[in-house]
Amino acid sequence: MRMCSLLAAAAAVILSAASVAAQEWPSRPVTVVVPFTAGTTSDVIARGLLAHLQSALGQAFIVDNRSGAGGNIGGAVAAKAAPDGHTLFFATTGPAALNQLMYKEMPFAPQRDFEPVVIVGKAPIIFVAKTAAPFSTLKGLIDYAKENPGKITAGFLGNGTLGHIASELVQTRTGVKFEQIRYRGSPQLVTDLISGNIDIGLDTTAAYAPLVQEGKVKALAIAGGKRWSKLPDVPLASEAGLPGFEASVWYAILAPTGTPPDVVSKLNAATNDYIKTAKAQEFLETLGVESAGGTPADAKAFIAAEIEKWSPIIKAANISF
Repeated sequence: MRMCSLLAAAAAVILSAASVAAQEWPSRPVTVVVPFTAGTTSDVIARGLLAHLQSALGQAFIVDNRSGAGGNIGGAVAAKAAPDGHTLFFATTGPAALNQLMYKEMPFAPQRDFEPVVIVGKAPIIFVAKTAAPFSTLKGLIDYAKENPGKITAGFLGNGTLGHIASELVQTRTGVKFEQIRYRGSPQLVTDLISGNIDIGLDTTAAYAPLVQEGKVKALAIAGGKRWSKLPDVPLASEAGLPGFEASVWYAILAPTGTPPDVVSKLNAATNDYIKTAKAQEFLETLGVESAGGTPADAKAFIAAEIEKWSPIIKAANISF
């Protein structure tokens, strides 16, 4: 009986200490691991958010860029951190969800090692075509590809990127077949698209608004949940021949598993406050990113749904590293 009382008292002390630590969080600078290099979209979005968190929460929020292996190097660093809220992971679709479906060896397990805090935003894939393409709509592309099997060259940013996986989903949904061309970055893809070396490209939207407006490429559709104000006349993929089709690179804050719930809640609330500001809305819209937000439970459910959605596509296409 005495032993039970002692154990109960010890548990109460531990819980009390955790509660105090959560109330005091952040008690020192917070490191946020961004798994890509400085200047990339994820890095730019993270820095915009962290400037707000630093002001709102009264401590420095410091970016630690750890690029490589599709985001897995940064993910491994964050996964090993103490779960006290002073190291966080600004994750994207790959290291938070889809890499585990493609990489034969993963240095961490996203759903085991991290707790979702919030989805910050989603950057939809845009379908663009060279100006000389004999189609100007997504339905036109699909019809042409069916009539000319294997003759459409489709560019995207590397094996296993969302542009690649989205192209596989299009082929699965419609029965068409693309010749797939992989690029190291958007500039190289854009160059080949403008010069007519490839027929279509699948990429995130940010770089393409001026190119479409200047008539250098044709926008066929955006695979998001709402039209983009920078290209308001470009239909959604779901409106243009692929009902229910959405494909977006998304950005999320994850915390190492075991981070106190009060810390997760406090961070979630501060991030949601930022997302709702006019400044954040304008900033994200300029980048072609749809703002998100919501609860940690919302984020967890969304990530699970993304894994369920893309897993059979990745498996069928045999995408692996």
